[in-house]
Amino acid sequence: MHTELTPGNGNEIDHYGTNGWTVVSVTGDVDLCSSPMIRDAVIRLVDEGHRHFVLDLCQVPFLDSMGLGMIVAITKRIRAHAGSLLLTCADHRVRKVFKAGGLHSVYAFHDSVSEATRRAPHGSGLAGWPCSRV
Repeated sequence: MHTELTPGNGNEIDHYGTNGWTVVSVTGDVDLCSSPMIRDAVIRLVDEGHRHFVLDLCQVPFLDSMGLGMIVAITKRIRAHAGSLLLTCADHRVRKVFKAGGLHSVYAFHDSVSEATRRAPHGSGLAGWPCSRV
């Protein structure tokens, strides 16, 4: 089931479930304007009982420091509810923002949603966050 969470504004935020994961797909820039909408959409899903998330950034051409801060904020919220978060993003420019912010090593990145959701979630994937992934 696909549900569009925030219509309009040139950004789209959609969610659907697959293999035990809630995939939140973002289309458009993740910046000062869109970050609050994305954060609120994910928090609403956590409050509804969703625990294991894939944040799909494959259709995001631009991510700024506000976007990075929003991802850290939702990570903390998901962790507080014993959940998991994986990120999908194949764009080196977007991943570069995580590297510049010192966060590339603490997130699990995948090139596609199908790769990220290949295995069903188990346990609390964020229990030790933020620890570097080797």
